[in-house]
Amino acid sequence: MTRFATTAFALAAIAAAGPAAAQSVAFAQAPEMSNGTAFAATVGEAIDQAVAQCVEGGAMEEDCIVTTACADAGYSIDIFLQHQEGIHWHETFCGLADQPVAEAVAESVCDSTLRPYLIECMLVQVWDPDGVPLME
Repeated sequence: MTRFATTAFALAAIAAAGPAAAQSVAFAQAPEMSNGTAFAATVGEAIDQAVAQCVEGGAMEEDCIVTTACADAGYSIDIFLQHQEGIHWHETFCGLADQPVAEAVAESVCDSTLRPYLIECMLVQVWDPDGVPLME
């Protein structure tokens, strides 16, 4: 009987704790100036941290635009793009299912038949759901 009560108590404690909270992510950028990427417990915290990184990189806060944010980061990616006229920017995606999907999204974004005006387009980083960078 005691063993049953202990097991029931342990299961109740696990149920009360619930599943682990998903990591959130946010990307902010000031075009041609700076950017920031942050993983945090909530989207709001991730946004605040990404904007702060963007400002630390030399941009004014009002120039740091949040371009992407996900409550559940999933696999996240950063793609560098440069237009034939010289301007460059980053396109970011989050909430992707796994690394192969993330890489397929980047390949599609960089498809030169769809965007012939780009002179450069490349995947620069993939993060796992915990915010660990997977590219050197």
